[in-house]
Amino acid sequence: MTHATIRIIRQEHAALAAMLRSVIMLLDQYRRKGSPPDFAALRAMLFYVDEFPEKRHHRKESELLFPKLRARTPISRELMDRLDNDHAWGERRIRHVEHALLAYEMLGNARRAAFERAMGEYVDFYLDHMAMEEREILPLAEKVLTRDDWEELDEAFGRNRDPLTGHAPEREYEALFTRIVNIVPAPIGLGAAA
Repeated sequence: MTHATIRIIRQEHAALAAMLRSVIMLLDQYRRKGSPPDFAALRAMLFYVDEFPEKRHHRKESELLFPKLRARTPISRELMDRLDNDHAWGERRIRHVEHALLAYEMLGNARRAAFERAMGEYVDFYLDHMAMEEREILPLAEKVLTRDDWEELDEAFGRNRDPLTGHAPEREYEALFTRIVNIVPAPIGLGAAA
């Protein structure tokens, strides 16, 4: 039986991976055309990453899922420490990317390569991070957590669902998510606009 928490984590990972890959695709398209990117669109996409995965998704993993796992098994504690460290540094990493984007927008093409490099490094870091969670942590959770653990986790992960997984955004985020869904290249797609 797959628990709601596992499904939600995988859905949120898939939405984020699609978003990150879309940024890279958009940058490739702009580079091929020789045109500057839509800076407002890129800012919206990076703001989403900062607001949802960094502040909500990671917090639930680090404050709820990982402590339950640590309480139930000594297996993978070093990995959870590494993933917690990734979570702690994630906000700094996204700020670095956002700053690199701002520098590109304000200072021009001389900063394009630095932004693209920072964005590429962030995407690689994040995809690797999510793959590790899905490959190591989620299967471990399914083996060792109790019914009570899952009930608590399912309730917590069920709140504040990521709108890019098809759930209605909170009122203050409606315009942001509608904009993002309309920006993302069609082949990747990220759910329905609100």
